[in-house]
Amino acid sequence: MKNTITRYGVYGFFTGFIIFILHLVLGIKNLDYSTNEILGYISIFISLSFIYFGIKHYRDNINEGIISLGKAIIIGTLISLMVGVGIGIADFIYTEFIDPDFFKNYEQMLIEKGREDEIIEMTSTTAALFMVVLVSVIGFIISLLSGLFLQRK
Repeated sequence: MKNTITRYGVYGFFTGFIIFILHLVLGIKNLDYSTNEILGYISIFISLSFIYFGIKHYRDNINEGIISLGKAIIIGTLISLMVGVGIGIADFIYTEFIDPDFFKNYEQMLIEKGREDEIIEMTSTTAALFMVVLVSVIGFIISLLSGLFLQRK
């Protein structure tokens, strides 16, 4: 189980890191924040697709075609944690080094749109931790759905 989690977690980590940093670096200046948010979620879901493949690989190649829901959730959640760390690191690098004015600019956009009530004080560290938690929660849900779909007793 450890090898499957490591393998698919690393795939998801690098996929999440690369896609997320590319979409931030290439898209943020040319696209509005809403479009970038959608692209962010798309990159999260693409990266989390490794949960399904990791659970399926474990079931079919390691565990003789059998997997319980509990084992699937454990495998998927640990993979999603690795994906979350990759995306969190990309988010930290972007907001700390590539665009250190990101939060100030985002706050200004919210003020201009009359959405001051949505302003939350963020730092690169808290944003990165938020991404790890967000991706892990989404990953847990995907793990649950994948486990229900793939489980065999």
